[in-house]
Amino acid sequence: DEKTSLLATQQQKIDNIIGVKADVIEALQKEFAKNNVSVDIDSQTGALTLNASVLFDYDKAELTDAGKQELAEILPIYCKVLLQDDYKKYLAEIIIDGYTDTDGDYAYNLELSQQRSLAVAQYLLDIQGEFLTEDQSLNLQDYLTVNGHSMANPILDADGNVDKEASRRVEVKFRLKDDEMIEELSKIMAGSEESAADTATEAGADAAAN
Repeated sequence: DEKTSLLATQQQKIDNIIGVKADVIEALQKEFAKNNVSVDIDSQTGALTLNASVLFDYDKAELTDAGKQELAEILPIYCKVLLQDDYKKYLAEIIIDGYTDTDGDYAYNLELSQQRSLAVAQYLLDIQGEFLTEDQSLNLQDYLTVNGHSMANPILDADGNVDKEASRRVEVKFRLKDDEMIEELSKIMAGSEESAADTATEAGADAAAN
């Protein structure tokens, strides 16, 4: 029927975007491995976590020489994969998120994390001409988003306490155009499956009663 057909179409969209994301993450992992670059990349989301203690001096937002060297090894690989023709059509954003630890007040932490993520983004824009074509550089500027966070999502240690050094980090991630839609469709699909299961249970109970 029409509802079944709609659910099948929605499931196909979910499967497609999940497949694209998996392909992108695999391509990223392979490219980093090929270049012998060791990175902390999430195998489910493709998010790349950078230690802010390497990129910046404590409480500072200017990139260190060591930080620039690390970014020069990592950011070109990450961006070149995402801006490939095969993936670019699905890409919505390349996001640079800055995080701090739980010391300091909200306004200070927010400003510091924003300044740090902006410093990474600016460095990326400064070096993009070394590894991107002119068209890709224009695409990068369209996709690039910079965020700062105050005390959100701290990293906890094994005892459940805030690991302040790990919490001070910069994350580089990507979002595909249909990510939000897929999340909503997944919820709808899950609700439909639960509803179908309840209906089947009720029908079974009625049959047993008869």
